[in-house]
This record gives sequence, C-alpha cells and structure tokens, in this order.
Amino acid sequence: MAMKGLKIKDKHIRSLANLLSGPKPILYHKEDLLAYDCDGFTIERHLPKAVVFPKNTEEVAAIVKYCHENMLPFLARGAGTGLSGGAIPLNNEVVISLTRMKKLLSVDLENRIAVVEPGFVNLKLTNSIADKGYYYAPDPSSQYACTIGGNVAENAGGAHCLKYGVTTNHILGLELVLPNGEIIEIGKDGIPDSPGYDLLGLLTGSEGTLGIVTKITVRVLKNPEDKQTVLAYFDRVEDGSQAVSDIISTGIVPAALEMMDKTAIEAVEAAAFPVGHPRDIAAVLLIEVDGISSGIEEQISKILKVCKSRNVREVKVAESERERARWWANRKTGFGAMGAISPNYLVQDGVIPRSRLPEVLKKINEISEESGLRIANIFHAGDGNLHPLVLFDARVPGETERAIEAGSACLKVCADVGGTITGEHGVGIEKREEMRFVFTDEEIVAQTDVREVFNPDNLLNAGKLFPTPGRCAEVKKELKASTS
Repeated sequence: MAMKGLKIKDKHIRSLANLLSGPKPILYHKEDLLAYDCDGFTIERHLPKAVVFPKNTEEVAAIVKYCHENMLPFLARGAGTGLSGGAIPLNNEVVISLTRMKKLLSVDLENRIAVVEPGFVNLKLTNSIADKGYYYAPDPSSQYACTIGGNVAENAGGAHCLKYGVTTNHILGLELVLPNGEIIEIGKDGIPDSPGYDLLGLLTGSEGTLGIVTKITVRVLKNPEDKQTVLAYFDRVEDGSQAVSDIISTGIVPAALEMMDKTAIEAVEAAAFPVGHPRDIAAVLLIEVDGISSGIEEQISKILKVCKSRNVREVKVAESERERARWWANRKTGFGAMGAISPNYLVQDGVIPRSRLPEVLKKINEISEESGLRIANIFHAGDGNLHPLVLFDARVPGETERAIEAGSACLKVCADVGGTITGEHGVGIEKREEMRFVFTDEEIVAQTDVREVFNPDNLLNAGKLFPTPGRCAEVKKELKASTS
C-alpha cells in the first residue's frame, strides 16, 4: 500500500491509510481538509477527521468496516455540488470521497442500459453514447460536474424531469456498501419493476444515510427524432404563470418548461452566457418539446397560441441548434450567475401545485420586502419546482440570519399551499427543521425507524435529513412504551 511506512500519529488515520492503494489515498492535514468542510451549501462549515479516496468497492467496504468496528462516524461524498449540506462533516467524520471511482463500466444499447461507478460525471454519460444516438435523461444544472452517485443520493432532477422524471425513474440497479461494511446488490441485471419491496426507490433520495452506492445501473434513452425550443417574454409574472398552466391544459407535456423572473434575468444577463433578454421584462419562459418529427410543429403552434393569448410581449422559436444551446446555457448558469449581482446567495427548493404559482410568487415577494433582501426566482415551472434565491451580503451583520429566515419562510409558503420543501436538492442540514412543515412527529419517527434498520449505530451521515432530537424523541419513547 502506498501509505505504509509513513509516520502518522493518529492510529485511526494510519490504519485507514493502510487499507488504501494508489497515490495520496488519504488527506488528514488541516490545510488539505479545508476543501472538504462544506459542499454547495456554504453557510455552515465543519472539518472532517480525514478524507479517503478508495479506488473500488472492496476498498470502500474495508474503510466502512473499520469505521463501524471503531465507532468512527463517516459519510460519502461525490463532487460536492449538493446544495443542502448533505456532505458536510458535522461530526468530524471520515469523508469517503468517491471521485476516483469514475469508470463507465459497461453499455448495453440493445437493452438501453449502462453501468457506472458513483464518481462518473452525469454529462459524461450522455457524451459517451451520443454518437450512437442515445442519452441519459436526468439533467441537473450542475450536470457538467455532479456525479451520478450524488444524483442517486439526492434523487436529482433537472430541467427535463417534467416529461422524463427524476433520477429514481432511471435507476435499475445498485451495488451498495451497508454501514457495517457488507456489500449487497439491489436490482437484477437491469430488469425494471422487480417483485418485492421497492428498495431502489427507498435508497434513491436517502441522502447517504442508508448506505454507500458503489455501482449504478441506469436506463438510457434513444434521442428523440426532433426537438424545438420556444422563448417567451411576459410583462407580468401572472401572465407567464398562467401560460404555464394553459400549455399543460392543452394536453402537451413539454420536455421542459422553465421560468425566470426579472431579478434572475438580470443575473444571467450579467454572467457568462447573455442572450439579450430585455432587462425590463417581468418573466421569461423557456419551453422545449421533443418527439416524433411529424407532431412537433402542431405542438409548437399550440404553445405559440397560448403565449399570445396571455399577453406575451415577444415569443420566438430557436432557429438553429446553436441558438437553442445558447438559450439553455443561459438558463443553466442561473444559480451561479447570482454571484454577478450579489456577494452571497441562498438557494431554496420548494414544490407547489402549478395552479398556485401566482399566489406563491406574490407571497415570496412579500417575504423579500419584509426581510429587506432581494429574492430571485428560477423554477421548473411545468412541475411546480421553485428555486427562490435569497441574495445577501454575509459581511453585513445579521444578513446571513435574515437570509436563512427568509428561505425558511419561502418553504413554509410552499408547504401551506399543499406543496413540499424540496423537489431535487434534498433536505441535508439546511431543511431538517422544515421537515416539520410537512410531517408529523409520528411520521418522522417512522422514517427514522427505517434508517435504523440499515444504519442502527447512526455512524453514517448522522444529523442529516431529519429534525434534531426533541418532540420526535419523546414520541419515539411513547410509541415504544405503548407496544411493550
């Protein structure tokens, strides 16, 4: 092993190093660990005990087994692009970085299946099979950097999930290291809808609290015959919101239906991929349809008609693939673009019924006025997934706290209209207490009981996903007492 013979004072770090192979398989100096004290949620930071870089499933299992036997807390980390703090080492964890497990293991286009390691970057899968006429559908905005293992942990979505679904709809099998170091496989040879409990569904979106995924079998799709993209500008957010509902009401299910408000437009036009959106516009819709060529023009005609009936200022169809790509690049840089207009920002991730969009946006605007902070809105409007971005300056005393309160208030609005607190970013540490907006104490206890089946010692990614102990702990004692 590469690290054997080195004089490392900490016995656990020394033992972990000796379980690993390859160059620099472990980091443990403070200056190296600083890069791992947070993920895309930067408001809270904690240093890990060490960061290890396994090369294969066996090394992951050996690390986990050692941590389990020595009661060392640990967690898995992908590219660190998560936005809810799911990879932040709250408890001085050993961070198991899966970035060296980045192989495309196999592709079976006849059965439309691919097998990847967890560190394989999302967009690389599409790029690897594009010349054969296939692609991988889940497309989070960070797809150029985020890993498929991380996508599984968070059940990531993306712009095209309106028609094609989120990550869980494309997972056919998982290899998993349990928190005691045991290796198991779920899903057989990529066969969908196997009988028995839907463990794939349970694990996808479990935010790294039930096990560590080391191999993933995914569904790949044939490229659609044709696709066209529409851009529409509205002088009132209410008109754009109503156009969203009207398009769905026609029976069309667009591949994507995205919306940005005025503040978001200001940001994306000031950042890397400006496309010339009018700065005085209240809302922009980006609408994409795909499928069989013979039906596309009819769908586009209906969409144009709907937009015009809702007082659209301008509506146009992309005239080339280059123009379409520019529009999408502009939209997909939306989160990062906030840095062009604000020193700091907090991304939220709520879900609402589409019909309540105008009402919710009005309330978010009221939250903005009450907090004194600007809130930009970018959302997957077609499926009601909102991303309010609270803009603030952490250098100003009290602004960080006000931003957190404003973000929580936005989520409360989503829950109050029959929605929920996350559509694709996960709960992590950011929204733990907000879980109470949508679940009773008894429901939370039921979910933590499921976690305890997989992770009874709570060594794996502890302190994530569920509220801090309080009334839930009391409920758990009461339930146990009533059944004893």
